[in-house]
Amino acid sequence: MRQPWRLLLLAAGWLCVAVGAVGLVLPGLPGTIFLIIAAGLFARSSPRFEAWLIHHPKLGPQVRRWRATGAIAPRIKAIAIGSMALSWLIVILTAPPVAVAVSGLCLAASALYVGTRPHS
Repeated sequence: MRQPWRLLLLAAGWLCVAVGAVGLVLPGLPGTIFLIIAAGLFARSSPRFEAWLIHHPKLGPQVRRWRATGAIAPRIKAIAIGSMALSWLIVILTAPPVAVAVSGLCLAASALYVGTRPHS
């Protein structure tokens, strides 16, 4: 892989780790998805940082669970889908109709994906 692309993936991975770590302590900000994305980015840019993330005592369990089963806990599913619905309500109240339609389709597809994952 070319060096600039690798560095871009590495930087994006660390950004996702930062957001994911904050999301684990702040209610309403999804943390796990950013950690899963970070692991994927690290897998393509730095096996050393991928291993660090996967074996981290606080950040790694969610990533390992996702990789092993693709499962999402029912409580987390409810929070995720509820957050999507609230986000769409905000878009409905503040955005033009085309943004409402596009975001509604994207959020509906995301909610369908989350809702159909197995339970952990």
